[in-house]
Amino acid sequence: MTVLSVLDLSPIIHGGDVRQALHGSRDLARHAERLGYRRFWMAEHHNMPGVASAATAVAIGFVAEGTSSIRVGAGGIMLPNHAPLMVAEQFGTLAALYPGRIDLGVGRAPGTDQITAQALRRTLGGNVDDFPNDVLELMHYFQPALPDQAVRAVPGAGLDVPVWILGSSTYGAQLAAMLGLPYAFASHFAPAEMDSAVQIYRSRFRPSRRLAQPYVMLGLTVVAAETDAAARRLFTSSQQAFVNLRTGRAGPLPPPVDDIDAMVGPLGHAMVREALARSVVGDPEMVQAGLQAFIARNQPDEVMVTAQIFDLAARLRSFEILAKASTLAPAV
Repeated sequence: MTVLSVLDLSPIIHGGDVRQALHGSRDLARHAERLGYRRFWMAEHHNMPGVASAATAVAIGFVAEGTSSIRVGAGGIMLPNHAPLMVAEQFGTLAALYPGRIDLGVGRAPGTDQITAQALRRTLGGNVDDFPNDVLELMHYFQPALPDQAVRAVPGAGLDVPVWILGSSTYGAQLAAMLGLPYAFASHFAPAEMDSAVQIYRSRFRPSRRLAQPYVMLGLTVVAAETDAAARRLFTSSQQAFVNLRTGRAGPLPPPVDDIDAMVGPLGHAMVREALARSVVGDPEMVQAGLQAFIARNQPDEVMVTAQIFDLAARLRSFEILAKASTLAPAV
């Protein structure tokens, strides 16, 4: 059976605040843990009024402290924004506090616009082209320190935190295959290159000390409710948020609307159709069929589900319905 996990953007809703968003994330993580989801990942984004997880390692610690068994991690840390040593220290600290539960997914995008990316970096020495070397340096810090090693990650050295390569293009697939690392593809918002990326990763994979065979995680938006109509209405929050982001009007997650056509217009619909093509929206039967079709077509080892839903109770219920549909949990 394909493993299911959760990707949470810790949404700040319209009329809400950061505290509410982060507590909502922790509530969702507890809920996912009870339902049997394997992982709960949070993502690094900056200068986005609708995302509360910019300080990702801090947010992960808050969630890990409120749970007991689910793996908690980053999906991901945008490595060009950080010195690898600092990332190793942060995740080494998390791994020391919550042993056996911390994952570290890394990506090469800035997680923001270019102006903010420059503000994140006090020098302009960082470059996305350095990403492969940064990944190698990061993994080195998690190895047991050598007696003559001048720079060590304390905490971090010897903890061997699992590192994943994230991607929304074929670049990450090539790197993950070359390094023998697990690979997570962001098909929930960038589906166009999913097939090519997965094929490249699987065909070029080189076994490593960390991983003997390819391991693919695919992102999937799932919005479930008791009826198709209710699920489609909940989904309008994601649709609005995506169009707002792509048109330079990013803001808090908007409430659902009855007439999404009037809200986003033809151009917005075209954007949504392209970017959110890997979405399963509907009642329990529709969700079960959609999930099964996605798994049958793509054969992922793991599916990481995301759901930008305005109402927390509806978000929790969506993950319950999905768990039942996937036989992950008993009937709810």
